Formats: sequence, structure tokens, C-alpha cells
Amino acid sequence: MYTITATEKGQIVIPAEIRKKMKIKKGTKIHVDLQGGTITLRPETTEYLQSLVGIFGKGGNVTDFLLEERAAEKRESEERFKKWEK
Repeated sequence: MYTITATEKGQIVIPAEIRKKMKIKKGTKIHVDLQGGTITLRPETTEYLQSLVGIFGKGGNVTDFLLEERAAEKRESEERFKKWEK
């Protein structure tokens, strides 16, 4: 377990050992999720995307899932910015 400190802008540094183990490199997209009182960071690596293969059975696919997830994130961001504009 690591203890890290957020900067004034809310930025954090993921420890090098974890970055290596999770294959996080410069430019890796990381999904941030809040569930209850827990923040989950999930890197979007090839391994992660491969782990999704087959989870939808015959009714869906990973591409649709990721596109829907990105669209939801965009809507949430736009809603947050609208609050700031007022």
C-alpha cells in the first residue's frame, strides 16, 4: 500500500512500481471511477481491453461499450463546465 499526496490542482503520482506492473506509460489513458467512498483507477492498456473480450456474450461488443462509456464521460464533463459558466 502506498500513501501519495495530491497537489493543489488535484494531481497525483502513481508510484513507479505500480506503473511498471500495470504497463502504464506516457499517454496511457486512465479511467477514474467513484463508487461509494472508493476511487478506482483503471489503465486503458491492451491487456485491459483484451480482458473485456467476451464479457458481453452475443449481445454486444467491446467497441460499443467503450464508445458508450466515453460518451457518458463527455456528457458529465459538459455538465460540469455548464455549472462553471453560470
